Formats: sequence, structure tokens, C-alpha cells
Amino acid sequence: MSMQENTQSVVVIAGPTASGKTGLGVRLAALLDGEILSADSRQVYRGLDIGSGKDLDEYIFNGRPIPYHLIDIADLSEEFSLFHYQKAFYPALESVQERGKLPVIVGGTGLYLDAVLSGYALVEVPPDETLREELAEVEMSLLVERLEGLGKKLHNLTDTQDRNRLVRAIEIAEYTQLHPSPPVPKLKAFILIIDYEKEVLCKRISHRLQERLDQGMIDEVAQLHESGVSWERLEQLGLEYRHVAQFLQGKIKNENDLFQKLNSSIARFAKRQRTWFRGMERKGHRLHWLPDGELSTALNAINHAHRQ
Repeated sequence: MSMQENTQSVVVIAGPTASGKTGLGVRLAALLDGEILSADSRQVYRGLDIGSGKDLDEYIFNGRPIPYHLIDIADLSEEFSLFHYQKAFYPALESVQERGKLPVIVGGTGLYLDAVLSGYALVEVPPDETLREELAEVEMSLLVERLEGLGKKLHNLTDTQDRNRLVRAIEIAEYTQLHPSPPVPKLKAFILIIDYEKEVLCKRISHRLQERLDQGMIDEVAQLHESGVSWERLEQLGLEYRHVAQFLQGKIKNENDLFQKLNSSIARFAKRQRTWFRGMERKGHRLHWLPDGELSTALNAINHAHRQ
């Protein structure tokens, strides 16, 4: 079985949090002569180790390290956006392919996955102070007309009440007309989604959360704050970092409450992740749903697809 007949072929291992994506991705990469490309919006940051589930010790199979990319590539003082991820992804993809290795994309950040699998056309748009001054006194209704005249519409009606959002949308639309995004590679992706039963996944979430607390997740967040990362920034990072930051500030009264609140939040997040993956399926991506994260299950799905 060869997964590299097309140089743009990739394997994707995705699924909700705590489903075992990293372990499965590493084992598949080892067997298929591949390297890992992370698709996780928090693992890009240096210093977010325990709370983001970086688990770098998992990138070893039978004593052999499996190369990984797009982890620890940004500082917490930076705002790492979808644009930045896509900009970093394609050079990493190219380097893996140039070595003749199979790119194995692993992660649960649905927007990152969709951006590279659907080939989002993203352009970095700098602020245009001249344009902003020009639009400063223009009526809102005229701003809407100008945006629609550029062939753009806002995502919802409430956006028409936000002047800053309208001006930024015009700024982006006018810039992209003059500076179209470069073409991005078309990927031939074999997408595997780990899909445990709800009860099983909830138990995995609770077990992993306790493990992270035992490993020193609270100390990690405390040390990040002591190093100069603000509480606001930590809370922006979501889930583990938000809740632990609130606990350290006294907003959550004890560790039991921390566990219960965080456990519930992670379970809700996992549900949203699954909904996102279903949405990708409706958009036309062919997904292969796995009932567990076992290597044999994934290999059976790959072999079955190749026989069809």
C-alpha cells in the first residue's frame, strides 16, 4: 500500500479533545514513513505544555523519534492567527514532501484543518490609516453600501451596527482586490476522525484532566503569570488556561470546583469539535469515522478505502 502516489497526498488524524489523536498519528506516521504536521491552535505557543496537551514524549515509536512540525513556533506575546498558521503550514508541508515523507496532519482545531484542506485564500491586510480617516465621518448606511459594492457581505445583521467592523471589512475587501492571495496547494487528503461514544469520551476527558492536574498544570499557569504573561492573556487562551488562571485569582474557590467546571467545559468543547467535523463533511470533505483511536482500526479504514 502506498499513500504517496501523489506528492500532495496527506493523511489527517482528527477528532475531539482526549480522543488519542497524537498517539494514533505518531504510530501511523511511523508505519507509513511520515512526519507530523500539528493542527492545534495552542500547541503553536512556546510554554503551553501541560495545559495544551503537547505530550512531546509521545512522538517516539519503538525508540525512534517521529519528526513533528508547527509546535512551539510562536511566543505568547504574539497573536497567532489562522493566517499565521496557514503561512507556516505550507513551507512545513513542502519540506516534508521534499524529503519524500508522507505528511500526517494531526489536530483538533477544526478551523486550522479546514483552512488547509479547503485551501482558504488568506491575505495579511495591514491597517490603512488614510482609508480609516476617509471613512471616519461616513454614515453607517453608506459604509454598508460601499462594502456590498465591493462584492462583500457581512456575516450577520448585527455587524452593520459596528463601525469598526464595517471599516475593517472595507479595508480588507479593497486591499484584497489589489493584492490577491497566491494560489495554495491542492491537497488529496485521507481524513480519519476518531469518534468515541459520548460516555467513553467523557471518561477519557476526566481521566486526562486529572492526569494534567497531577503533572503540575496549575504550577505551569502560575509560572507563566510570574514570567510576565497577564491573567487576561492566559484567560484568552481558553479552557485549561482560562479556568486555572481564574482559580489562581480566587475566582474559583477550590481545586474540586476547578476540576468540575473545567471538566464540564472540556466536554462541551468536545461536542463543538464534533459538530465542526460534521460541518466539514457537509461541505464535501470525505471523512472516515473511527469508533476508537486504535492503530488497527485506522489501518483497516485505510485498507478498505484502497480496495474500493
